[in-house]
Amino acid sequence: MTLAGCGSKTGSTETGSSINVFIWTEYVSDAAIEAFEEESGIKVNVSTYSSNEDLMAKLKSETEGTYDVILPSDYAVEYLISQDKLMELDKDKLTNLSNISSAYLDPSYDPGNVYSVPYEGGVACIAVNTSKVDMEITSYDDLFNPSLEGQIVVLDDYRAVIGMTERSMGLSMNESDADKLAEVEEKLLTLKDNIKLYDSDSPKSALISGDCSVGMIWSAEVALSMEENPDIEIVYPKEGAYVFMDNWAIPTGSTHYDEAMEFINFMLSAEAAQMNVSDFPYLCPNEAGLELMGEEYVANTAKNVPSEVIENGEFISNLDTDTMAIYDEMWTKLKE
Repeated sequence: MTLAGCGSKTGSTETGSSINVFIWTEYVSDAAIEAFEEESGIKVNVSTYSSNEDLMAKLKSETEGTYDVILPSDYAVEYLISQDKLMELDKDKLTNLSNISSAYLDPSYDPGNVYSVPYEGGVACIAVNTSKVDMEITSYDDLFNPSLEGQIVVLDDYRAVIGMTERSMGLSMNESDADKLAEVEEKLLTLKDNIKLYDSDSPKSALISGDCSVGMIWSAEVALSMEENPDIEIVYPKEGAYVFMDNWAIPTGSTHYDEAMEFINFMLSAEAAQMNVSDFPYLCPNEAGLELMGEEYVANTAKNVPSEVIENGEFISNLDTDTMAIYDEMWTKLKE
């Protein structure tokens, strides 16, 4: 397969070379990776993680140069920049960057996209199996209702779950006041009996199987579960949702920089975006890719998150060490 505008074997890129790509589980299309390998002659070795914390811990523990391309979320990009863990991107090599909507460029976590470029994003929203749940659910706060005991699958992501609790109380997902966090902990622990499963890899599975009737999960996971079970509906919480954007980046020490740049540029192509979104229907900042997806995708509010949902939501950001210790302790207590 040849994808127009995706680059060719130039510079130091030669058939037989390889890159090590460290990405989220179930998030990048195998078809897109295979198309890149065929187009470039570069072998892609894929390993996966389930949270930004896993990614950051791995980068800290592994020898520099272990990975050539990574896919951190917004706040993780900000943190990795602060720790000198990312290499600057050569924009001259990113000929497909023009496919990305200007609305998703120049983010606060990486002004000027010096170190990262957008891949896909979305929100942590709510899935409801209407055949199993009698109550109306419109908010994060509704998930704390005792009538949902043992029915909820939530992301195995402490910033998402604690952030959801904060939003349900009218607080920021980045709250740092110790007194307010004590109140957050009190409410958070009331959620324990409602949670049946923590799962960031494939939370849709518990919904599709019927093991859980409600989910606080990624928007694309809801969209995929809706395709399998028409009783499942998506709810964007009225308090404003957890919003995220994941980004391609090159970790410091990569020994295959040119090949990594070629891979990222390929993933910014319209055709690669179409493959990725077809398999994993998250918010797509790639305008050229969206055009290829067609009107049916664009009109699907589960797959193509409405702009007002994004505007009403909140990105999480880095917190100081003392505050993070409080968050860690809360999470530990919830999962005990």
